Amino acid sequence: MKRCFPAGLLLLAACASGPPPADWQLESYAAAKAFQKSYLEGASKAAESDFARLKKELSATGRLDLEARAELLRCALRTASLEFDDCPGFEKLRPHAAPEELAYADYLAGRADRAASDDSLSKLVLAGVRMRSSRASPQDIASAIDVSSAQGWRRPLLAWLGVDEKRAEAAGDRDALERIRRRITLVSGKT
Repeated sequence: MKRCFPAGLLLLAACASGPPPADWQLESYAAAKAFQKSYLEGASKAAESDFARLKKELSATGRLDLEARAELLRCALRTASLEFDDCPGFEKLRPHAAPEELAYADYLAGRADRAASDDSLSKLVLAGVRMRSSRASPQDIASAIDVSSAQGWRRPLLAWLGVDEKRAEAAGDRDALERIRRRITLVSGKT
């Protein structure tokens, strides 16, 4: 069985068993995966291109609910990377979203609770939601750094290291601050 897209955002037939999926399903699934990878790696131009390809594939269906799911994917990745906004792309499509998508949008906004699944992105999104709603613990921050680092996800790793840097600075912990700044320099590629 194939693993479905993290957080159940794009429940396309590519995740299901049965007859072969239509080309648009395969292409949109591939575009969604490419968008996720590019975005988390910090490749902004590639991510924009991948997201445009995803929306193009989904537009062939005329289904606004699928477009809403794609926008939720973008919101989830932004939340995992501590880039908070009101998910404007989803909000335009809110009237066309199913109850599951509406509940997920509320979760991303910090207005609802939801358990994280075992996948790395789900854990990172949960940490981002907690940060957004001022409920993130030091363990959440450490876990988000570990998850981002283990996956090689530069964008969220830099964001979470920035949070850790501010915490160390506020605590006056010079050793931790120096260590965190060295990591930020390494991850960002600035020497």
